[in-house]
Amino acid sequence: MIFLRYESFRSYLKMYPVTSILILLNIIYFIVVLWNGDPNDSLHAYQYGAFATDPVNDPFGLEQPWRYLSSMFMHAGFEHLLYNMFALLVFAPPLEYLLKQTRYIIFYLLCGIAGNAMSAFVNVLQDDLYGHVGVGASGAIYGVYGAFLFISLFRKAQLDESSRKTVYTILIFGVIYSIVVAKVDLWAHVGGALAGFLLYHFFDRIKTQKKQRYS
Repeated sequence: MIFLRYESFRSYLKMYPVTSILILLNIIYFIVVLWNGDPNDSLHAYQYGAFATDPVNDPFGLEQPWRYLSSMFMHAGFEHLLYNMFALLVFAPPLEYLLKQTRYIIFYLLCGIAGNAMSAFVNVLQDDLYGHVGVGASGAIYGVYGAFLFISLFRKAQLDESSRKTVYTILIFGVIYSIVVAKVDLWAHVGGALAGFLLYHFFDRIKTQKKQRYS
């Protein structure tokens, strides 16, 4: 089971530096936002970088594109932060190992951006009248799940059966949870997972082509 963490704290930091930094940044920025107000308040979250759309003037949030990134390091409350950081702590390290640091950080950020983009796109399709304010690392984290879904389906030798079952269970539970629980952005999760699936396929193809070229 690749998702069981046996490393010591020091070993974890050394082996998975990017994931460690991402967790630290999320925690620090949550403290900053919390120190200055209620992170669950939409206006306060907006002031500190939440992803936001205006159905009339800016339906895709492109007037302030930096919010696609800043919102990935924000959370609406302690439980939201704890849930996402636990997922990042446990499930992201094997992917960092597989992709290596540079590709991994590119992968992570692109999945988070894709999650926000999907959320905005669906809101436009649904003729949303009120706009959208969103925060959280969930889009990027679901990108990690999407990558492992690709591995589970097309690179089965890289995962043991227990790990594959864990991936399927998390995704099924995640979809149900996103539908049932209010204020959870289902489409940000879907967008992140889809981006993760496709991006990992892209990186995997590059790796395969390099092996064929030098074999």
